[in-house]
Amino acid sequence: MIRNILFDLDDTILDFKRAEREALIKTLLYFNIIPEEKILTRYSEINKAQWKLLEQGKITRDEVKLRRYVILFNEMKITQCSAHEATKYYEEQLGKGHFFIKDAEEVLKELSKNYRLYIVTNGSEQVQTGRIKSSGIEKYIDGVYNSEKIGCEKPGIEFFEKCFSHIPNFKHDETIIVGDSLSSDIQGGINSGIKTVWFNPDKYENRSDITPDYEISRLSELSELLENIF
Repeated sequence: MIRNILFDLDDTILDFKRAEREALIKTLLYFNIIPEEKILTRYSEINKAQWKLLEQGKITRDEVKLRRYVILFNEMKITQCSAHEATKYYEEQLGKGHFFIKDAEEVLKELSKNYRLYIVTNGSEQVQTGRIKSSGIEKYIDGVYNSEKIGCEKPGIEFFEKCFSHIPNFKHDETIIVGDSLSSDIQGGINSGIKTVWFNPDKYENRSDITPDYEISRLSELSELLENIF
C-alpha cells in the first residue's frame, strides 16, 4: 500500500514552461531586447540542455544559470546586458507567481487526505520557495526537498536517501514518485528502489531505456491508480 507520494514540481504540479516564458519575456523587455519567438524558443532549448548536464554531474547549478544566457546572447548577438545581469533579473521574475498544471491543485487537496505528500525538485531554492508559497500548496505538503539545499541532485541516489531520512517510518515499498522527467524523476525513483509514475500529458513515445512502473497523461488519473497499487 502506498503511503508516501513524491511529486516533482516543475511541469508536474506547476507549469514551468509557461512561467519560464513569461519570466524570460519580462527579462528581455527590461533590458530593451525584443522578445522574438526565435529567442524564446532557443532559450528554452538551451536551458533544458544545461539542466540535463547538471543531472549528469557535468556542470554546477551556478553554471546552469549563467551558461544559458551566455550561450543565448552569443548566438543571438545580444549585447544590451551581461549574462550575470540577465540571470539575476530572470531569477527574481521566475520566483513570482505561479501557474498550475491542469487538475494539480485539486489532486493535491484530495490525495493529502489519505497520503503523505512531498515535493522533490532540482529547481533553484529561492525560485521554488517563491512559487510554492504563491501557489498555496504548502497546506497539502508534508515536506519540500530541494536539491540546492540538500547538496545533490535528482536522479542521484544520495538525493533520495537524504529525502527518505526525513520521512517518518519510511518504507521503500510504501513510496512512489510522480514526475514528468524520465531522466530525473523516473530514473531517480528506479535508482532509489521506489515505484515510479511517469506523468506524460503530451503522450510522448518513450524512446529511452528508462521504464516507469506506471504512466498517466492526466493528474486526475492518479487517485484511481494509487488505489490499485498494493
